[in-house]
Amino acid sequence: MAKQRLQRILAAAGVDSRRNCEQLILDGAVRVNRRVVDTLPAFADPQTDIITVNGRRIQAERKVYYLLNKPKNVICTSHDPQNRRTAVDLLGAGARVFCVGRLDADTTGLILLTNDNELANRMTHPRYGVPKTYLVTVKGQATGVAAEKIKKGIWLAEGKTNPAAVKILKRGHVESLVEITIKQGLNRQLRRMFAQVDLPVKALKRTRIGKLDDRKLSVGRFRELTPAEVEYLRKISGQEA
Repeated sequence: MAKQRLQRILAAAGVDSRRNCEQLILDGAVRVNRRVVDTLPAFADPQTDIITVNGRRIQAERKVYYLLNKPKNVICTSHDPQNRRTAVDLLGAGARVFCVGRLDADTTGLILLTNDNELANRMTHPRYGVPKTYLVTVKGQATGVAAEKIKKGIWLAEGKTNPAAVKILKRGHVESLVEITIKQGLNRQLRRMFAQVDLPVKALKRTRIGKLDDRKLSVGRFRELTPAEVEYLRKISGQEA
């Protein structure tokens, strides 16, 4: 593994926040291969270097990143008190990961699972606005007027939603199919937005996270991300190297 910023390694190992880890380094509390490191920038390899904080060695957990095509009626949590099936369950026994954001039980499609807290926090932070694309099946005929309202933003309890990219793929009297890309993650946001323009949602599927689009991933299946995909996610979420 390539060398990383030392404060990032410490934060990823759960020592403290990245900023506080920087201060620990400046205070001389950190050693790499038994040598005190008290200046920044500082780098290390978490897989090969011996890193200690106040004499205690940190253990770097290998970061893993999975893309799951979530089925309906699966909960996006690590543990459910009602014993419903969770997204983590689909990865098999022993998986120490959590969902990056959430899809409600009725929504299907792509979701990321990882043990990388920092990346997960950035991916869900409003500041970075990671785009997510959905296919929405709605009751009734989707009109250009309704699409324009959604594009410009819909007033919800939390305020007006950000502009969205909207494309009507199929328009019918009974139901319509709409593709939409948003950069927010409000609770049940799309269902509430479409309800405001009198288009109740019948089915909702997330098809892309940024540019990640795996049409070959069947429902209920998952795969590990490639190193290039992980770097892409770090880049769009503003995570420094």
